[in-house]
Amino acid sequence: MDGSDAGSGVSREAAAALDAADPLARFRARFVITDPSVIYLDGNSLGRLPVASAQRLRTTVDEEWGGQLVGAWSQWIDEPARVGDVLAEAVLGARPGEVLVGDSTTVNLFKLAAAAATDAHQRDPRRQVLVTTTANFPTDRFVLEGLARMLRMQLRLIDLPLVSGADHTLAAALTPDVALLCLSHVEYASGLRRDLAAVTALASEHGVRVLWDLSHSAGSVPLDLEGSGAELAVGCTYKYLNAGPGAPAYLYVRRELQPKLLSPIWGWFSQQDQFATDEPYSPSTGITRFAAGTPPILGLPLVEVGARLIAEAGIDTLAAKSAALTSLIVHLSDAWLTPLGFQLASPRDPAQRGGHVNLAHPDARRICRALIEDAKVVPDYRRQTGPDESGSTAGGTIRLGPAPLYTRHVDVWDAMSRLRELMLSGRHLRFSADPGRVT
Repeated sequence: MDGSDAGSGVSREAAAALDAADPLARFRARFVITDPSVIYLDGNSLGRLPVASAQRLRTTVDEEWGGQLVGAWSQWIDEPARVGDVLAEAVLGARPGEVLVGDSTTVNLFKLAAAAATDAHQRDPRRQVLVTTTANFPTDRFVLEGLARMLRMQLRLIDLPLVSGADHTLAAALTPDVALLCLSHVEYASGLRRDLAAVTALASEHGVRVLWDLSHSAGSVPLDLEGSGAELAVGCTYKYLNAGPGAPAYLYVRRELQPKLLSPIWGWFSQQDQFATDEPYSPSTGITRFAAGTPPILGLPLVEVGARLIAEAGIDTLAAKSAALTSLIVHLSDAWLTPLGFQLASPRDPAQRGGHVNLAHPDARRICRALIEDAKVVPDYRRQTGPDESGSTAGGTIRLGPAPLYTRHVDVWDAMSRLRELMLSGRHLRFSADPGRVT
């Protein structure tokens, strides 16, 4: 397709003009982009490699590990808390000493959920129910299901809207037997952004603590954990924070709550006197009481690189561009793709949306594969877990995550144009709809 708007009302030239005025345009050169013809719209799953990360990793490997050997532990040993402080200030809106980097999101979720649920039950034996949503990210549901069995509690799954933030059923679910509520701030299945402060306040009125999963929001939308009253949160660093595949995750525990909770995993990095190896376990009094074993030293510097990139760009500037990019997806989808059988499966209001957009289609799996292999557009596919705008739950969704640090407006325009051409030509029908190992 040429640069005309083709009935969309937005030309490619208009998209290019937005890029020319983009205050974040300079950041694109700070990421490794080996093939500019490929349009990468999967930053909500795995962020691109920052140029600085490769150099920082070489320093850690060659100079620290290679040169100093075990002597480098004198600087490594406090890295989980120090990098946590960087993340707290740059991304999460938390105070020093409230964020710890290490382990995976799954492990951190287990630690905080177990600690909070146990504490709630000890304070009030009636509280023996863990609550999350039916459409929450699978690992969150799985962890809570296993934890409920281990603690002899009950897991209660509730249905909350995935496209509209308005909801009047959550309060009814917060009954006196609830020990913990676990929610995603931005839903992976739709991009819906929940009101962190309002939900936290509502749960608090019912005596319930909320454990937030920030994996799809940190680095994409503004966060103010301190100001919102949030007490517990976890999240990954390999999406919008660009820390790399399998990068260490983080956990957040509000300062006032830390002495009241005890991690279920007792390790030597959470011991108050770590090298008093002949003493019984006595947990640290600060955020390190939620540590466990030896931290992933090679991954920690990459988390810091990603967090400092976010800080330099400014989260408000990033969020504004993210809203513009995702709004462009919605606009072009309405004009070009709705007539071809697509339905928006994300909020229309950018204030209720995170950094990605889900487009539903009955043949979404085949279309996603064709996009990657034929059109050189990289999104990802997810099974449909909630209704689209038409109320349908058939098929699946194509997720488009234009990370604002390195994605341009013309990238979005070109990707949507390629998707439209793919559908009009019928080339997607040549591809298998069978699910692969990785989607």
